[in-house]
Amino acid sequence: MLEDITDEKLKGMTIPKLEALAQEIREKITDTVMQNGGHLASNLGIVELTIALHYVFDFPCDKLIFDVGHQCYTHKLLSGRYEEFPTLRKKGGLSGFPKREESVYDAYNTGHAGTSVSAALGIAKARDIKGEDFNVIAVIGDGSFNNGLVYEAFNSVRLLNSHFLLILNDNGMSITPTVGTMHDYLEFLEKDTQQQSKKKRHAEIFERFGFAYDGVYDGHDIAFLISKLKEIKGRLKTESIILHVLTKKGKGYEFCEEDPQSTHGISPSGSEPITAEYSGVLGSTLCELAEKDPRIVAVTAAMTPSLGLSGFFQKFPERSVDVGICEEHASVLCAAMATQGLKPYYAIYSTFLQRAYDEIIIDICSQNLPVTLCIDRAGVVGADGETHQGVFDLSYLSSVPNLTIAVPKDVREFRDMLEASAGFCGPLAIRYPREGKRLFISEEPFVFGKWETLAKGDGRYAILACGERAITASFLAADILSSRGIRPAIINARFIKPLDTEMLSSIREANIITVEDNVCTGGFGSLVDTYYVNSSRHIRHFALRDAFIPQATVYESLEDHGITGEKIAAYIAKNEIG
Repeated sequence: MLEDITDEKLKGMTIPKLEALAQEIREKITDTVMQNGGHLASNLGIVELTIALHYVFDFPCDKLIFDVGHQCYTHKLLSGRYEEFPTLRKKGGLSGFPKREESVYDAYNTGHAGTSVSAALGIAKARDIKGEDFNVIAVIGDGSFNNGLVYEAFNSVRLLNSHFLLILNDNGMSITPTVGTMHDYLEFLEKDTQQQSKKKRHAEIFERFGFAYDGVYDGHDIAFLISKLKEIKGRLKTESIILHVLTKKGKGYEFCEEDPQSTHGISPSGSEPITAEYSGVLGSTLCELAEKDPRIVAVTAAMTPSLGLSGFFQKFPERSVDVGICEEHASVLCAAMATQGLKPYYAIYSTFLQRAYDEIIIDICSQNLPVTLCIDRAGVVGADGETHQGVFDLSYLSSVPNLTIAVPKDVREFRDMLEASAGFCGPLAIRYPREGKRLFISEEPFVFGKWETLAKGDGRYAILACGERAITASFLAADILSSRGIRPAIINARFIKPLDTEMLSSIREANIITVEDNVCTGGFGSLVDTYYVNSSRHIRHFALRDAFIPQATVYESLEDHGITGEKIAAYIAKNEIG
């Protein structure tokens, strides 16, 4: 049935057939995610709602926007992408998020939380200006509903007077259970309370912003959803509406329903085993440091388990803060706590830290406050694609005054950096990938702010590498070159800002190679260029090109951008022949 589904066939189905279709979609999504990895629980929870939307509305003429976008798998299956679905999240295949370049059914590219309301309002306003006639629908989860951008958009609903439908998909979860006052507010609306007048007053907050509020309903009842959406569709000509539905994350599969947190994102079967996750080192080390130092506070933005901080939150609940999907707020919160003598550690993915750039500059760094940014998933992240690659942080942080930037070579050095950070009195950023796959032998003790030589060379080439992946590629290049009698020096450039200028000035090799998993523009290599600007050194950078990186494995992406041991070795060998 799903294999040959079309809009016309879907709209002609009876309710029992639609319910059977929902089960078939769940099986297809589960089978594919188990093979490829991806977001499972969130997609299983929105199957009936997506079917009802496709039944009632006329996509792609009508426009559908998913907040974050990781729950769009059913939409992809119902919009002509069944045959391609096994390529989900693979190189050259379907993205795990909405992508305008992929299909006309994807009205707006998403990947970060909170953007859907602004996007829907913008598309609706453009429709009205151009005199066109179509419906605009945004689907947002209760986790994203905490994000401040949503309320910035709410402030424009009456002002712009362009009508659209906002569906609040309320499952009580983001990646972790939703926190905050707005969540408590929504919970009150869900209750079957006898205080209907009080419940109505709670709903009026949305009406003050310019929405007609309609809820709360069962988001898994296809027959009801179709009926309700048909009714709402007729009202969209004259008003904007919030439709509030309750869904169950992981719906239809017991193991997902019972543990929606760990099944939010699934790793593909047959994944390569790892030595350790950096997040685990963060959690255990912070717990040890906090035992001795009562100033230490851990802060996250709705990512506590993924960042390795569940143990810290359990052990030190009074010193643990999860603000929900509010990255900017978390940054200011850390800055303010630091002004009062605390030592905040703000753990966050690289791609989400971008959202707090202004607060990093003004609130943390301009006040020179001892906030430590623990930047997880830095560098290429793989199958989540463009919106989740952590490849810009070295570039956007390196220009900020007062900020020290560190990149550990392995999980052991990451622990050293965290221990040293407890006594550091200024802003500090430590960036690292998810997995730690190597441990490198160090003959020199760890010194804060200083680089180290990992392999001595023959005086011809010096490779300056920052981070585990770059150092791994550098050693592979050295192994390949050893058969040619070429022995490059390998230097662990573990502090990006400030650079270890003492080490840079001591390098005697005329040929300098920099290696990093950050974009070349403004990255580590650019800083080295600046230092050597008036010298006669010949410098070659191995870094990511000036491009957004689509989904693929980490190695495939690095290979596409030439950041491999083989490519480094080939360059040196060719340079020697030339």
